[in-house]
Amino acid sequence: MYSYLMKNDFQKNLRKYSKIDKVTLTVKGVNMKKKLMAGAITLLSVATLAACSNSSEGKDLISMKGDVITEHQFFEEVKNNPTAQQVLLNMTIQKVFEQQYGSEVTDKDVDDAVAEEQKKYGDSYNSVLQRAGMTPETRKAQIRTSKLVELAVKKAAESELTDEAYQKAFEAYTPDVTAQIIRMDNEDKAKEVLEKAKAEGADFAQLAKDNSNDDKTKENGGEITFDSASTELPEQVKKAAFALDVNGVSDVITATGTQAYSNQFYIIKVTKKTEKSSNIEDYKEKLKTIILTQKQNDSAFVQGVIGKELQAANIKVKDQAFQNIFTQYIGGGDSSSSSSSSSSSN
Repeated sequence: MYSYLMKNDFQKNLRKYSKIDKVTLTVKGVNMKKKLMAGAITLLSVATLAACSNSSEGKDLISMKGDVITEHQFFEEVKNNPTAQQVLLNMTIQKVFEQQYGSEVTDKDVDDAVAEEQKKYGDSYNSVLQRAGMTPETRKAQIRTSKLVELAVKKAAESELTDEAYQKAFEAYTPDVTAQIIRMDNEDKAKEVLEKAKAEGADFAQLAKDNSNDDKTKENGGEITFDSASTELPEQVKKAAFALDVNGVSDVITATGTQAYSNQFYIIKVTKKTEKSSNIEDYKEKLKTIILTQKQNDSAFVQGVIGKELQAANIKVKDQAFQNIFTQYIGGGDSSSSSSSSSSSN
């Protein structure tokens, strides 16, 4: 799935960037020769790349006794690198979606998103960017492209708001449940706490305060309210809660942790359950959000939206090395033919 749309932790989405100048694509007549910071080329440190015409080597990048390295030589060496090809793909998507949706994403939209990230990371924000090989300017440009693509996906998803989709979402929907949770990183400790939680007269709220590592809920005795569309809790935990009666206490629930290859362990006690209305109209706005969110998180749907926009932009690949970079979105037939037919046009 296109990297700009990933909803995971910010640091997982950041890519190291290096400069690429002239590229070998046209998008509806737009010459894509402007610089864009994108992707880390692992073979090389940051450098300026100019893809020269067949009749010119371009300027010298490196000189030495008896020889030089030219822009053209550098480009020919680097262009087959997979990360360089990802750079070109990202550049193309940025250009296409800026043309189509740029007027609908404001500077304020982007600035607000940047401010939210800065608030999350605080004083370490710039160092996080630096470790990822990015600057505030390049991250801001990445966020803008992400918002452009998200807007296109949202518009496409809205066309999926059919009666059938609403009915399916309604059948799967579970309304608000209020519960108390205890979240821990150690399974053995979780088992010990579970014994105490299931003991007669147990004070679950105090156990949460004493043992939970969830700072958002522990001071309030672990209390949290959620429905089936909520994202605050892992799916395994929500599913267990929905299956419990009021005042029921779960067994230890294992869920994927926030760190790679880690688990977290939950104990949950349900304190209140909302009865589900039989009238779908009572949940129409909630169901709309659910349907749109599901579509926006569906990688196949997102790829389809990107593919349609790329096709509509009449992309022509001008260099054989890049003929396959769009296959995940629009297939390789047109790219291959246009590459071979246009190699002499530049």
